[in-house]
Order: sequence, then structure tokens, then C-alpha cells
Amino acid sequence: MTKKEIVKQISERAELTQLKTKEIVQWTFDAIVETLIRDGRIELRNFGVFEVKRRKPRKARNPRTGERVDVDAKNVVTFKPGKEMEERVRQMTSIPYLDNPEHAASADGEDDEEEAAAVSASRGGRSSK
Repeated sequence: MTKKEIVKQISERAELTQLKTKEIVQWTFDAIVETLIRDGRIELRNFGVFEVKRRKPRKARNPRTGERVDVDAKNVVTFKPGKEMEERVRQMTSIPYLDNPEHAASADGEDDEEEAAAVSASRGGRSSK
């Protein structure tokens, strides 16, 4: 699901324009990011906890060349789902994204050329192959 789809769903339910709903959704996302930057943690009851954690510097290996490289320390955002979300997801009998025929090839490990190109483009032209 995309932000646009979330906006459409909420706008219909709240009987607001999509433009106004998009603005509210963006304010919500901005508030989450600002809180993470300021406080390092945001807890949304019955949803989950976003938290900023510091990853230590480490040694890694370039998968193309096998060369060892140093990876600097960095901040990452982690998410721990709340009990309600955890329980509802656990009770799912199928995974809609994987059950969708458009994504079946990807789920089986067979890369769709178009999807592979999109992933490569999102990585700045880099390929994981």
C-alpha cells in the first residue's frame, strides 16, 4: 500500500478531500520523524514503538569483489509492533501481497525484469547481482 492509497482510504472514511487528508497524513509522518530526531523514540499505543538506535562500526565484505570494507557507525530506526498489531498479524491466514498473482514470480524467487530494474534504479543503478 502506498501513501496515496492510505490517503484515499482515509479521505473516504472521514469524508474529507484527498488534498486535506494528504496534508494531515503528511503532518502525522512529519511529527513521527521530528519526535524521533528530538527524543529518539515514539510510542504509539496499540500500534508499536519506533526507536532510533546506533549501529556500531563494523567490517563487511563487498559482494562483487569480496574485498573487506569498513562500515561506519550509523543511526537506524527500529520498529517493534504493539501487542494488538502482533496478534492481528499472527492470526492472518494468508499474506495478501504474496497471494497477489502479480507478485507470485517474485515470491518464488524469479525476478521480474521490470521489478529488478526498478530496484536497481532505487539503489542508484547498483545491482545486487
